[in-house]
Amino acid sequence: MRDLLRGRFARRLALAFAALGIGAAALTAILVNVAFGARFDDYLAKQQQVRQEQLVALFAAEYQRADAWTPESLNELAPTVTMTGSQVELRGERGQEIWSLNDASVDPAMAAMHRDMMGIGELGPVRALPVMVDGRRVGTLDVRVPKGQIPAVDQGFRADVNQVLVAGGVTAGLVALAVGLYTARRVTAPITELTHAADDLAAGQRDRRVTTIPDNEIGQLATTFNTMADRVKKEDELRRLFASDIAHELRTPLAILRSELEAVQDGIREPTPELITSLHDETLRLGRLIADLETVASADAAVFTLKREPLSLTALVRDTAGHLADRFTEAGIILRIDLPAEVQVDGDAERLRQIVTNQLTNALKFVPAGGTVIVTLRQDGDWAELRVIDTGPGIPAEELPRIFDRFFRSRAARADGSGIGLAVAAELAAAHGGTITADSTPGHGTTFTTRLPALDR
Repeated sequence: MRDLLRGRFARRLALAFAALGIGAAALTAILVNVAFGARFDDYLAKQQQVRQEQLVALFAAEYQRADAWTPESLNELAPTVTMTGSQVELRGERGQEIWSLNDASVDPAMAAMHRDMMGIGELGPVRALPVMVDGRRVGTLDVRVPKGQIPAVDQGFRADVNQVLVAGGVTAGLVALAVGLYTARRVTAPITELTHAADDLAAGQRDRRVTTIPDNEIGQLATTFNTMADRVKKEDELRRLFASDIAHELRTPLAILRSELEAVQDGIREPTPELITSLHDETLRLGRLIADLETVASADAAVFTLKREPLSLTALVRDTAGHLADRFTEAGIILRIDLPAEVQVDGDAERLRQIVTNQLTNALKFVPAGGTVIVTLRQDGDWAELRVIDTGPGIPAEELPRIFDRFFRSRAARADGSGIGLAVAAELAAAHGGTITADSTPGHGTTFTTRLPALDR
């Protein structure tokens, strides 16, 4: 069994099938025997009732023949009563004792032996039955008639049925066990492979995937696992690329700082204001890289650190765009703000400002001088919809699905940015219960749409 079914769940499932089959057979046997028992009990009870009625009729006829109870005539009934295997006592109208088998010198042991010879069973309980003649009660007959026995043929039939039920129960148990073994192996095989795949993935085998994918809930789980594994592999590749890029980005300013400082130490160069300004620019570049890394860590915990409060998204967008207006002017880009109505949301003002800033600074990077950036905000039912529309070069179709991935940078952005801004903005929007999407056509600009749950007006 352990070789066929490796795992407690599989063994339990197979044994559960077997127990179910045996239990069903056992329940059937119990119900059949209960039904047989009830029918046999009814049969014996009717036999007793017939014997009791026959004895009452016998004594009523005797009274009617003599119109009185006479010991002599009652003694003549003793052999008939003894033949039925019964015991009787006759009482009068006022309850006084009139006659019993003892009065007829019938030995109780002889009556018992007679019952054994006839095979009619033990005596039943005493029943007090009225003796009626012409509608008048002339006495009471205390009767104990034999309980009776089930005929041998009926007992044999019941035994045969039980044997068939036992054989059927064993067969049902074996069949259920076989079905359970087959089902357990089919059910647990993909689970076992999924477990091994998860262990291999945890051990670093990033190419490990589940190959057995049945058409059921376990298959859905396997598909989800494969999707997760693909995501993990892609994240690893992006992290490695990001680490390489960050190392390169850090190496360049550090090399410049080191060479310039060593030149000053060796007296080769003078610490002129121009040199100090150059070194300061390199430290700012390092600071921006470190800030990007801090932003990633902050976005991971955003859902736990949001300081939500009802606020005017209209005012927040207007203020954020206003702070960046000078930079757009310096870049020669036209910034248009279209905020026709008041829109309220429940959110973290700092995080929402970070989302808007990210989209506007992206436009600053990619829209050439003479271009236009339009910011619109409106309420669409239960949603606040913010759009940032630019006339930049657009995003290549093959890169559009990946722009919200962490550490992804398009070819046009290799020299600027760390590739985490849009990913962080999307995570912050999701933390607020919203989404960010992008539509772009190369050569015709890009539209970023941010949707957030809006408060009732």
